[in-house]
Amino acid sequence: MDFNTSIGIAATGLHAQSARMRVIAENIANADSTATTPGGEPYRRRVPTFETVMNNELGGRVVTMGKLAYDQSAFSNRYEPGHPAADANGYVQYPNVNTLIETMDMREAQRSYEANLNVVSVTRQMLGQTLDILRG
Repeated sequence: MDFNTSIGIAATGLHAQSARMRVIAENIANADSTATTPGGEPYRRRVPTFETVMNNELGGRVVTMGKLAYDQSAFSNRYEPGHPAADANGYVQYPNVNTLIETMDMREAQRSYEANLNVVSVTRQMLGQTLDILRG
């Protein structure tokens, strides 16, 4: 595997983790978003998925962001009869977003991003050292 291939594969990981962090940030931003109509559905948590695809240019399989899935877990209900989105019984549905889980997912995505960034950095250092050796 040459230096460009290493950097290219790490770059696809960087893009995938960056996209994952955007989805997680969207989930956190909508953690308290309720429906706009009485008894309506609030924001539903989105779950990023990944897939591997063959990249002929790099000569290997790389990771890409797959389709976004929707978390089918139940919404939480709170009794707030004066809320504009309350149903006939006075309950408001809130998103199925757990900010603690989202925070942990964000931390994992950041660490994966950093690992890919380290691959790029080490590969660049190795390339520089190789050039120094060739210069003599």
